Amino acid sequence: MSLTGSLQIEDDLMSDTLAVHMENITKTFGKVYANKDVSLELRQGEILALLGENGSGKTSLVNMLSGIYFPDSGEIFVQGKKVTIRSPRDAYGLGIGMIHQHFKLVDVFTAAENIVLGQPGALAMSKRHIESRVAELAGRYGFEIDPAKPVYEMSVSEKQTTEIIKILYRGADILILDEPTAVLTPHETDKLFAVMRNMKADGKSIIIITHKLGEVLAVSDRTHVLRKGECVATVNTAETGKAQLTEMMVGRPVSLHIERPHTAKNDERLRVVDLTCCNKDGLKTLDKVSFTAYGGEILGIAGIAGSGQKELCEAIAGLYPAIGGAVLMRGQWEGEAVMEPVLGLGPDVISKKGISMAFVPEDRLGMGLVAAMNITDNVMLRSYKNSKSPLVDRKTPRVLAEHLIEQLAIVAPGPGAIVGRLSGGNVQKVLIGREIAQEPTVLIVAYPVRGLDINSSYKIYDLLNEQKKKGVAVVFIGEDLDVLLELSDRLLVLSSGRVSGIVDPRTVTKEEVGMMMVLDVVDPSNVSSEPPPEQLQMDLSLQDVEMGASAGGGSASADLFLRDAEAGGKAQ
Repeated sequence: MSLTGSLQIEDDLMSDTLAVHMENITKTFGKVYANKDVSLELRQGEILALLGENGSGKTSLVNMLSGIYFPDSGEIFVQGKKVTIRSPRDAYGLGIGMIHQHFKLVDVFTAAENIVLGQPGALAMSKRHIESRVAELAGRYGFEIDPAKPVYEMSVSEKQTTEIIKILYRGADILILDEPTAVLTPHETDKLFAVMRNMKADGKSIIIITHKLGEVLAVSDRTHVLRKGECVATVNTAETGKAQLTEMMVGRPVSLHIERPHTAKNDERLRVVDLTCCNKDGLKTLDKVSFTAYGGEILGIAGIAGSGQKELCEAIAGLYPAIGGAVLMRGQWEGEAVMEPVLGLGPDVISKKGISMAFVPEDRLGMGLVAAMNITDNVMLRSYKNSKSPLVDRKTPRVLAEHLIEQLAIVAPGPGAIVGRLSGGNVQKVLIGREIAQEPTVLIVAYPVRGLDINSSYKIYDLLNEQKKKGVAVVFIGEDLDVLLELSDRLLVLSSGRVSGIVDPRTVTKEEVGMMMVLDVVDPSNVSSEPPPEQLQMDLSLQDVEMGASAGGGSASADLFLRDAEAGGKAQ
């Protein structure tokens, strides 16, 4: 028999060997079934995609495999042997490792130090020996990593690579990746998939949880679909498509087209000029960022993680300090429409100026909502100061909470449901619904569909389009380039805290945007000029802001950004 023939037989045998068999697994939390009689098979040397809506039981299922949860009933077999997994240590002992969305690394340690941390004999090994072993393991699967690089200097992709190598170093043959591409560029995603295929060729078995159907089709061999805690189907990925997978997840046909309704371009609602921010270490997180947002449009903002997106939206909302530049929003001054300087002003002060702005932060349960409070109380956080009575009005927020639950299909027992106990998609619906209810003229949303299933995501897209039709200026910070290109009217690309260009999503390619996201130098030809300086000077003079004085509480002077506007080198 030829060598090729023997290899083919070996591959076939490997694909039929079960690395993991979970049989009739049931897990409840109170009266709610997270998983009900779920069976799953992971073959040796395959990539299995785990699909399902938020709350369908995906994370609960893999948490039982990785030792975080313990099943109420059912059996787990690893390499054909019945096992009991009561802790992550038990899972490690069985060769099972999970890479979570939120990395668990020590920032001041190097990649190699994090990888060997806690391993027997690690303290006895020299630094050079550790780095050599890590480099050897990385090269085996095609990882790109500097073992001596500290975590605090790493990109998100490098941190993820460190996490994966750490699991492999501990001897894992079964890997679980939870939303591994959520914060990666298209190029970084392609590299990760190449590494996953190399691991698969080496006999590793991989479970990948992702909501991006294109990635499921690109990298997985089979797809296991869950709905409402129960198994719907397991299919060969090559024999299915996006529409079929979506229908299995949701239980009905769903259009995968993201609408981009045409609306008339309204007045300027938000203007950012030369916005510059620094972090606590004095490093620039934003470097002279300039753009304009208009009513009736969705301005998308793209960039790899850590490019300044978080600082940008928080600085505009008055929650992050700036060292230079100006932020102006449309308001009224003695009956005239003017661009009101708001940089450095808190949200309450901005509201008192008659400017209606809503902000959906990246951190849903840290900055957006209070996990321990119910839906009504979280809604009331936005309105309790408006009460003219010495008693807090709870009736109005409760009515609004009931309305949000009905209109946004929030899965909750009622307005008294504790927000921290809701699924991620329902938490996000509460937050976005509360902010939209303020009837803003400027709506800033940061990663509104991160971790959401496809059904919840499309509901969010519809909500943003509804605001656009009402003339609201929507600033949409996202991480999925396909969505940004389909949903946005204009796309601003950030790279290392600077604007590398503002492009038309209808004509630019995904690859071109991906390259712009990693540019080191801003190309002036990619950006256009700011509005005429005469208009900006008029807006400021109407409010008694002298040229050379701080505008809106920021530390940059008005004459500075007027000169830059006259030079015609800033983005619109």
